[in-house]
Amino acid sequence: MIGFFIQRILQALLVIIAMSVIVFVGVYAIGNPIDVMIDPASDQALREALIQRYGFDRPLIEQYFIFMGNMLRGDLGESFIYRLPVIGLIFSRMPATLELAVSAMLIATLLGIPLGLWAGYKPDAISSKFIMGLSVLGFSVPTFWVGLLLIMAFAVELGWLPSGGRGPVTDFLGMKLSIGSMEGLSYIILPAFNLALFKLGLLIRLTRSGTVEVMSSDYVRFARAQGLSERKVVGLHVLKNISIPIVTVFGLELGSTLAFAVVTETVFNWPGMGKLIIDSITVLDRPVMVAYLILVVFLFVLINLVVDLIYGQLDPRIRVRAAS
Repeated sequence: MIGFFIQRILQALLVIIAMSVIVFVGVYAIGNPIDVMIDPASDQALREALIQRYGFDRPLIEQYFIFMGNMLRGDLGESFIYRLPVIGLIFSRMPATLELAVSAMLIATLLGIPLGLWAGYKPDAISSKFIMGLSVLGFSVPTFWVGLLLIMAFAVELGWLPSGGRGPVTDFLGMKLSIGSMEGLSYIILPAFNLALFKLGLLIRLTRSGTVEVMSSDYVRFARAQGLSERKVVGLHVLKNISIPIVTVFGLELGSTLAFAVVTETVFNWPGMGKLIIDSITVLDRPVMVAYLILVVFLFVLINLVVDLIYGQLDPRIRVRAAS
């Protein structure tokens, strides 16, 4: 198990280093932030002074190593626009995005797995066909369009829920969360459900296909022949044997939800990291853009590392193959 863990750690470090180079070069090849930071009518002397101050006159490879050295010391630079440390700026928005992403994945998981199990257990039932039809909608309908429909229906027409914003927050383990009060919870329902739709459709279809395959296996027939109840057959045999692909998708989709909550945060005016990166791209705030993307890469790698370690616990054959 230790060798398996070390192997995954080394792979994660290589991925982070490679992606940091790609992100840094890609972002620094886009536009010139000096044109946004100063008045176009400013003289050339001021322009040259700012270029030297921020190190834009240095070779790109040198800028990269300076950035990586500062990052290893916990310094991600200062925002060109907000004039604040980037790490503090991002971390101030992170709880909102984490809260939204985790809420969306909980909705998708708590609904998707039971619905997928039922659709796979009774594949010919009308209810199962209805469930699969809903999963297709989750894949097909654009997120921004569903978000606008939810706002029109539940905020404008019915007036049941707020149309946007985060609402009141409460402190929990040093983080400010909306789910600590009923009023705050009302603000997160629509954006979380909107963000969960695609994940919900994916989990339904994945769980359903795995259930159909496992239900026809020999060990399920043997379990039934032993007289086990259908509840135990599904809980002990079916769900356990389809858990690895579900864990895989959960890990990957949690990472993508954190990274790509931009559309939902923009539609619902949710003050998270996604809205921050959109604003930063608009004004070419390079330090925020680079720090955000590298943080997203780190979260992806960390989540996948955790998923790999869970694999090793669910299926010992994975540890054996990794060790060999």
